[in-house]
Amino acid sequence: MVERHNVTVSGATDGQVLVFAHGFGSDQKMWDRILPFLTEQYRVVLFDHMGSGGSDQAFYDSSRYSSLDAYVADLLEICAELDLGGVTLIGHSVGAMMAIAAATADQQSRIARLVLVTASPSYMNHPDDGYFGGYSSDELDELFESLDANYLVWAEAMAPVFMNVPSSPEFGRELQGSFRRINPRVARDFARVAFLSDVRHLLSRVELPVLILQSTDDVVTPEHIGTYLQERLPTSVLVRLAATGHFPQTSAPEETVNALLDYLGTPV
Repeated sequence: MVERHNVTVSGATDGQVLVFAHGFGSDQKMWDRILPFLTEQYRVVLFDHMGSGGSDQAFYDSSRYSSLDAYVADLLEICAELDLGGVTLIGHSVGAMMAIAAATADQQSRIARLVLVTASPSYMNHPDDGYFGGYSSDELDELFESLDANYLVWAEAMAPVFMNVPSSPEFGRELQGSFRRINPRVARDFARVAFLSDVRHLLSRVELPVLILQSTDDVVTPEHIGTYLQERLPTSVLVRLAATGHFPQTSAPEETVNALLDYLGTPV
């Protein structure tokens, strides 16, 4: 499992364990800008979801990885194989959905707390119960059609929009490069997992301490979602960042890591 997912372990061997789960369109490199602030004190565990980054593509199967459950199972297996305990699980975007699901499925109690970065429990609107995640079903159908028609064209156009730091276009170009590294077939599958999953029913079952980091002007995660999560996660703290866009760990690493470090100073 460790080899399949290109797991890397660095930092203090006796420090608190931080496990990072990246989101759609990226890989473990997406955390690079905040790692220098962490490795002296913490044990840092990074991995690539199956099909992303340096994971072993031979083990990718579209039918298996058509739901969030397979990714959650992988995450928990990595923690078990490394025999990790007291884990702070840090998830970005759909990685945050995985973190929420993993916390409720963690029968070995390896996970001690969660950090959710630009998280949403569901990106799809559910107007019947008054939930608005940001995307209607028709809008998601159009998104998937664009992905299916020409993933690379979609990626080039949308990466700067998701990053949303027009004053620093190099960040958008960096995300474009990350999008390009993913096999288009994998990207199409993973996009459906990311945008169609719904973990709202799990929120009340998360009994761990949770930090919610929400950025400003995030076109993927509407501002009210942070409040929605805070109200439904029993022991959560919401921090609103000045950083704009969906990838504050890239565009504003110091602000992001300062919020993280402030929280990690809180005993589990």
